[in-house]
Amino acid sequence: MILPGATLGVLGGGQLGRMFTVAALTMGYKVMVLDPDPNSPAGLIASEHLHADYHDPAAFERLATECAAITTEFENVPADVMRQLAQRCIVRPCGDAVAIAQDRAAEKTFLREHGLQTAPFAVVNTADDLAAAIGVTGLPALLKISRFGYDGKGQAKVNSLAEAQQAFADMGNNVCVLEKLLPLKQELSIVLARDAQGNTACYPASENSHSQGILDITIVPARVSEAVAEQARDMATRIANELDYCGVLAVEFFLLEDGSLVVNEMAPRPHNSGHYTLDACHTDQFEQQVRALCGLPLGDTRLLSPVVMVNLLGDVWGDSQPNWEAVLRHPQIKLHLYGKLAAKPGRKMGHFNCVAATQKEALALALQARHDIGINTKPHLLDV
Repeated sequence: MILPGATLGVLGGGQLGRMFTVAALTMGYKVMVLDPDPNSPAGLIASEHLHADYHDPAAFERLATECAAITTEFENVPADVMRQLAQRCIVRPCGDAVAIAQDRAAEKTFLREHGLQTAPFAVVNTADDLAAAIGVTGLPALLKISRFGYDGKGQAKVNSLAEAQQAFADMGNNVCVLEKLLPLKQELSIVLARDAQGNTACYPASENSHSQGILDITIVPARVSEAVAEQARDMATRIANELDYCGVLAVEFFLLEDGSLVVNEMAPRPHNSGHYTLDACHTDQFEQQVRALCGLPLGDTRLLSPVVMVNLLGDVWGDSQPNWEAVLRHPQIKLHLYGKLAAKPGRKMGHFNCVAATQKEALALALQARHDIGINTKPHLLDV
């Protein structure tokens, strides 16, 4: 076990790294963050912030010699850096697992090879591959860039070969994945942790609603049958085992109209849809990340209360601070802001969690507070 007093390293300084840093500092660890942004949210509160490139030799040496263990807060950190660091100290998750998760083509292929159901897909290496790919998926379909796409960026719905060719060109003729457009009933996710001995601890299934490709609302427990929730947990656990994963892993699912469950994608880190754990679970996902990294027993993932999480994007700011009184006047709402200096449309700036005695009450409170603070888009939820 790596015990409090040791220094932990984090590759990436965004909001996930910030919340990991809070958890680690609270538990008595020191935290060294590597991020090129001098104002990164995690770097601003870390014990030390190395604002350097991920391939910077001096920063690499500091991490390798001063950190007892190192983790990542986003999947697009260079996997080769993680592999090199692992030759000098503990790195969890491993670079090989991150390399699969950061490349959509590799991820989909991995899932298919291990018998896990996904949407029908085809890898598109060049524009010449598009016609054959459409033969696999049919139309309409979704064209998604294989690397560096997130929150709805780097993807386009296509209804014809011509549209697919234009979308591929718009994505810089980079490798893409074409996926069949499925009839969705709900979107779910499972956040879990797996330790180095292969023990796993799953959080409850989350029901997620997205707006323009960005998570809007998470409802926990998800409004699905226990059989569906158990199937999602089993599939996520299987993925973690097949990857020989160590750390916190999130797996997103599509529940289709026919009741079948397919894997959408995975994230080798804590996840936006797991932020509810900060206020509604015995152990939140960031403490769990510390525990898995340091070889401590995994924490209790019990849900203590129904909860609804609402994302706060930069759109809410406009030219001034949002009306925080609209949220903070409710004793059942917990506000979390990420310390980002500039609010931009679509940028994740914070979230709030609404806890209540029942799921229905938590959702009603979330929708009211969401409206009162100026989020006027209609959520894509059932039975609201």
